[in-house]
Amino acid sequence: MHIHILGIGGTFMAGIAALGRELGHRVTGSDRTLYPPMSTQLAALGIEIIEGYENDRLDPAPDCVVVGNVMRRGLPVVERLLDAGLPYCSGPEWLAREVLQDRWTLAVAGTHGKTTTASILAWLLESAGLRPGFLIGGLPANFGVSARLGDAPFFVIEADEYDTAFFDKRSKFVHYRPRTLVMGNLEFDHADIFDDLAAIQRQFHHLVRTVPGKGLVISRAGDAALESVLAQGCWTPVERFAGPGQAAPEAGHAARLIAGGFEVLGPDGERRACVRWPMPGAHNAENGLAAMLAARHAGVPLAASAEALAGFRGVKRRQEWIGTAGGVELFDDFAHHPTAIARTLEAMRDGIGAGRLVAVLEPRSNTMRMGAHAGALAGALAGADLVRVLASPELGWDAGAALAGLGERATACAELDRLEAILVEELRAGDRVVLMSNGSFGGLHGRLLAALESRRGSQSE
Repeated sequence: MHIHILGIGGTFMAGIAALGRELGHRVTGSDRTLYPPMSTQLAALGIEIIEGYENDRLDPAPDCVVVGNVMRRGLPVVERLLDAGLPYCSGPEWLAREVLQDRWTLAVAGTHGKTTTASILAWLLESAGLRPGFLIGGLPANFGVSARLGDAPFFVIEADEYDTAFFDKRSKFVHYRPRTLVMGNLEFDHADIFDDLAAIQRQFHHLVRTVPGKGLVISRAGDAALESVLAQGCWTPVERFAGPGQAAPEAGHAARLIAGGFEVLGPDGERRACVRWPMPGAHNAENGLAAMLAARHAGVPLAASAEALAGFRGVKRRQEWIGTAGGVELFDDFAHHPTAIARTLEAMRDGIGAGRLVAVLEPRSNTMRMGAHAGALAGALAGADLVRVLASPELGWDAGAALAGLGERATACAELDRLEAILVEELRAGDRVVLMSNGSFGGLHGRLLAALESRRGSQSE
């Protein structure tokens, strides 16, 4: 069968492409802008990609068109699809029909940490010899691919609340029907499709309604938005977990930070497992604990998971080390929500010594560009010693005014070249730089590393 994917460059749709190829289909796709790591993965799979959304992208007519949620009415290829009466479906619909039928689906939902938690969960099942299938919105270093079929019965899915397609405005995750559901947290996001937090909670409750009575819902304790979702009705056992600094909930577990990892505490406060791993920060301890509890539901003991976490190698673009030049460390991170930004910076302080923590942000998500989080931005970035923000002209708000509370340590730049020049001039040995964007950031990571290397060379001459 020939499957053509519209919007193939997104992390989810690139995963659909990988699964389609593994099932033996011929897979092609169309998109406008592709960048690593998904562009690299698609190239490695040998998938033909046609740039743009013109109406001839469906020549010759494929057997099925899988439509990504970036597509909209009025695009030539969408109008051609509908006028020609070609068979089409959404990515989540295709996944549910072709892959998830008769599988034990373990879904990871929440505003933050989905990619990391799903990656950890897949690794725990893999380490236990269960060879799970998975589709993750990122590239787990332990696997080197974002999706694979794996062996039945287990399949791990990053359960995104974004809408499904132009013809299906429900959240993607309502298609997955998990037996094990992790809900890590819930805040307002995606202002381009949700009016308020209540609208997102409604979608989360649709998801809760699909979990069978013999399944399990794993939910972060003390999260008022999640508790409100569960209060709307839940027909499945719920296990709550707590992050560092929280008391273990009744009949639940908590994570307690220790040097180089975290301990898992039972409801009685006694240690159940000890994790030593390379992932810093309280938010990663929460992610790790949630994944351990989900793996336990699939039959993996906590002690076995704790041992396996020592071998977890992280996820690309999540606190990923890019390189060091002239004594300046560069890291790449996907953070684009105020809470994720703050928690990432908190984690990146670990082991920095006397150096400065430098936050470089591209407010690129639809919600950020609309200004829905502008008021929280200064507070989110307060953990950095130096803040530089790329305030592109299409931003619908004044980034300089939003950063005013940070004083002289914060600067907004309208041009990428100017931002790079400022950073090259002011960075010094011992600094740790975290570049945060949910896009390519115009290649700033590589450009900055090369410029710092060049600066070091010229200084040594």
